[in-house]
Amino acid sequence: MKRIMIAVVAMVLVASAAFAGKTYQFTGNVLEVKDNVIIVDKAGEKFEMSKDAGTKIKGDLKVGAKVTVKYESRAAEIEVKGK
Repeated sequence: MKRIMIAVVAMVLVASAAFAGKTYQFTGNVLEVKDNVIIVDKAGEKFEMSKDAGTKIKGDLKVGAKVTVKYESRAAEIEVKGK
């Protein structure tokens, strides 16, 4: 029974990793920090990223700080418009 449980947990971990989006990152300077959004300037281009209680923040996140933002790509919605 214990082996079956370990196998099931391993399969769940592998499956969840397979369905996660690809991870990307960028580095820039913080322009603005709100409760659920961070705006970062990367070489003159503004990137607005949402954040929530699950977002891991290492260090003091404040305006002017240099940060590296890691994020995953995933489809939020797909609408098929025909052929």
